[in-house]
Amino acid sequence: MTMSRSSIRHLPNLISAARILSGPVLVVLAYLNKEEPFKWLLLAALLSDIADGLIARSFKLTSTLGAKLDSIGDALLMAVAFYGTVVFHQEFVNDYMMWFAVVLGLWVLSILISFLRYGRLASFHSYASRASAYVLGIFVMVLFLWGFKPLIFYAAATISVLAIFEEFVMFWLLPDWTPNARGVYWILRSRRGSSS
Repeated sequence: MTMSRSSIRHLPNLISAARILSGPVLVVLAYLNKEEPFKWLLLAALLSDIADGLIARSFKLTSTLGAKLDSIGDALLMAVAFYGTVVFHQEFVNDYMMWFAVVLGLWVLSILISFLRYGRLASFHSYASRASAYVLGIFVMVLFLWGFKPLIFYAAATISVLAIFEEFVMFWLLPDWTPNARGVYWILRSRRGSSS
């Protein structure tokens, strides 16, 4: 077990770093209107987001550096996915502009609040934000592979908005930077436990 842990110790951070490096490549591919390579690299980057967290949690390799790298990779990937959606699926963006603007606006607001509150990305990695990332990832890949599916879009948008509102509450509850907080319920439960 020690040998296997040692051999994969840096793997989650390497995967997160690769996702960060894929961001500029994806921007260039979208700018050059290369949808095929864009969508396959985006799929790989989305899958890497699942892989790094899964490996880190399964082998107890979570770290402050890992939380920061993962958050940077997630934010960059989200921005690139939005950009690619605008470039390659303009009709969808036009038809659903209000929803698109609400999700994007709340997401940008949460990043701004995070920097004002902590001087960095929050890195909460709450259960709700993970669910939101998974459903948004599914929506984006379905959009690029099979076209627009309204049910998946509404589910992704709704879960994302709820997850961002939970983050707003977490900003209020956590005065200090607290990576890998699981959510409001666990923060309140931990406070009740420490006060009794």
